[in-house]
Amino acid sequence: MPSEKDGVMIILSSPSGAGKTTLVKKLSEKDNFEISISHTTRQPRPNETYDEDYFFVNESEFKRLINNEEFLEYAKVFNNFYGTTRTPVINKLDKGKNVLFDIDWQGADQIKNKKLDYKLITFFILPPSKEVLFERLSRRHINEELIAKERMKQFERDVLHWINYDFVVINNDLNECYLKIANLIDAVINNGSKDYDLNFIRNHVEKLTS
Repeated sequence: MPSEKDGVMIILSSPSGAGKTTLVKKLSEKDNFEISISHTTRQPRPNETYDEDYFFVNESEFKRLINNEEFLEYAKVFNNFYGTTRTPVINKLDKGKNVLFDIDWQGADQIKNKKLDYKLITFFILPPSKEVLFERLSRRHINEELIAKERMKQFERDVLHWINYDFVVINNDLNECYLKIANLIDAVINNGSKDYDLNFIRNHVEKLTS
């Protein structure tokens, strides 16, 4: 049975290229914070390691896990499946570990709808501008301009989900963004005061979508 000593679930979502994966890795360096490792059917990138970045599986194995109802959440994103299995997450929370999730808005909605008896804090990360985002995506997909353009189209849809998150943070400078998130997490866990301006975020979203 969940108790006060249990860990907290912390979700970071963002449009592709806004920096959530880097921020999750940085947060995982804090004491008592661990990343929930997702399963995926996509191919590993050159710098990725099995069971550190993802559990890379084929589609039939992923579907077996779906049929066995082993996922807390899963979604199909850019033609690949991504999902979080329940047991490792619950085990970490019960040991008092805070669990970080690097997932999209679909996964965040599914976890919220599970209504687990653990505290949940959700963050949506936004880029400072569409121009900066396109530049970041173009660097990531250096020979694939079409991929960068496809991600930009997806951005227009993903950004609309910001309203469903507890906090929205703009990743203009990585360290500043990290500190903002870390301070908000501490404030929620310890019932402290939160430095958060919703009107500023609303105006920023309007600029991104205009």
